[in-house]
Amino acid sequence: MVGYFSLILHAHLPFVRHPEYPEFLEEDWLYEAITEVYLPLIFIFQSQHEAGAKPRLAMNVSPPLCEMLADPLLQERYTRHLENLLELSRKELERVTREAPEFADAVQMYVDTLGASLELWNNRYGRNLINAFRELQDEGVLEIITCCATHGFLPLISTREARRAQIQIAVANYLKHFHRRPRGIWLAECAYEHGVEDLLKEAGIEYFIGDSHAILYGEPRPRYGVHAPVMCPNGVAVFARDVETSQQVWSAEVGYPGDPFYREFYRDVGWDLPLDYLKPHLHSDGSRRHLGLKYFRITGRDVPQNRKKPYVPKIARENAALHAFDFLGKRKEQARKLREIHDGHVPLVTSPYDAELYGHWWFEGPMFIDYLFRQMHFDQDEIVPVTPGDYLDARIPIQIQQPSASSWGEAGYYKVWINEGNSWMYPYQHDAERKMTELANRFEHPGEMERRALNQLARELLLAQSSDWAFQIYQGTTVQYSSNRFKSHIHRFNLIAKMIESGEYNVALLAEIERRDNIFSEIDYRVYGW
Repeated sequence: MVGYFSLILHAHLPFVRHPEYPEFLEEDWLYEAITEVYLPLIFIFQSQHEAGAKPRLAMNVSPPLCEMLADPLLQERYTRHLENLLELSRKELERVTREAPEFADAVQMYVDTLGASLELWNNRYGRNLINAFRELQDEGVLEIITCCATHGFLPLISTREARRAQIQIAVANYLKHFHRRPRGIWLAECAYEHGVEDLLKEAGIEYFIGDSHAILYGEPRPRYGVHAPVMCPNGVAVFARDVETSQQVWSAEVGYPGDPFYREFYRDVGWDLPLDYLKPHLHSDGSRRHLGLKYFRITGRDVPQNRKKPYVPKIARENAALHAFDFLGKRKEQARKLREIHDGHVPLVTSPYDAELYGHWWFEGPMFIDYLFRQMHFDQDEIVPVTPGDYLDARIPIQIQQPSASSWGEAGYYKVWINEGNSWMYPYQHDAERKMTELANRFEHPGEMERRALNQLARELLLAQSSDWAFQIYQGTTVQYSSNRFKSHIHRFNLIAKMIESGEYNVALLAEIERRDNIFSEIDYRVYGW
């Protein structure tokens, strides 16, 4: 054995649930992720476990994602979504067999995988993937960690009470879904500043995931760079991202996802086929959208979209196996060099990624993970897959260090989440944070209506704090939706705060807000108290 390898997947989506509409475009974010990411990964991990391959990795299933996966309304809507996609793929198989046989293999792949997904969804997992993730953790495949309650960007939250609530509410939600307490946390956007570790310690968190410079710029200098965790002075450990593995997988330019034989993300039948043909499979407004059936391969970085070549699943699978072999070989080479540099110290390579990279953006990503862990188990014994918890349990001595303020956003600090495009949000958020603690302290012994209102007040603040809104505004994607979501939660917060302060409750309005924003049924607003 020459080195440890820790793959960490960050599965998160913002809480998007709109019962006031029969269908809603942004809910497709969840449905696409279930189809392309979560179901394939769960199937792979379960299959490997049953075959004795012993995969081992950590995975954050964020609290908003847990709440959506467990929601009966979204489960029912996803079932219709998957059935619709399977129906379209079967119709497409008949068409391409007659008209465009060069796409037949790709369409047959969709028919097979979507049919298998529907079977898994309905029968194996009972339409609730929380059951599947919990089972994988109980079997020793996954170490599931948590995240900030609504992916709140902790350094930009103005009060200690509001920061603490993001962590304490996440821990309570994890306990509800997984029937145990989390050992680790993926800080939203890997955003850290001094003092966060004290809130983690208070919540019983043993470690968090940081970006490279959290350790590299810490004090004192890290003895082993990012290839060993460090321990904050209060005993909370930090595991930081390895840059080399990030580039190999994350980058579409120099990494594996740019392979010319992999599936092209941006060519989708939702935009390619005649509108009248697609209408039965679109939303009721008839607008074109991504449907998830994509028949072309990347072909080349400089090849225009109208000159892409047909996707061949067999070749893509073979390349995924080759890339997994290459990745594992590079980990062995990297580990040997690091051991030589560090006088025999066994290095740990920590590789954290957004889970949605594997399957959504990089369609072959789950195949890559499948091949990687099978090769690790059956073909070698030099690289050992571990979780951060496994590493801590091994009692390997860990250097004490004060980490540096950091995030994994562009340039490594906070500008993605506070800049000229989204800074207008924070005065409203910070006013709400102070008001929340003020009211939580005022009502130590509330009546039933006061308790309901205060709990919903906390939900609205949490949903406004989601870092996803500021991120999407910065990226220029769904700017209107993200701005409206933030404004709507602040507006509802203020409406409810006025009810509480005046003692005059609009019961029907409160009930409607509770119906729409029903995240965290277990919440207790008193977590915001002094």
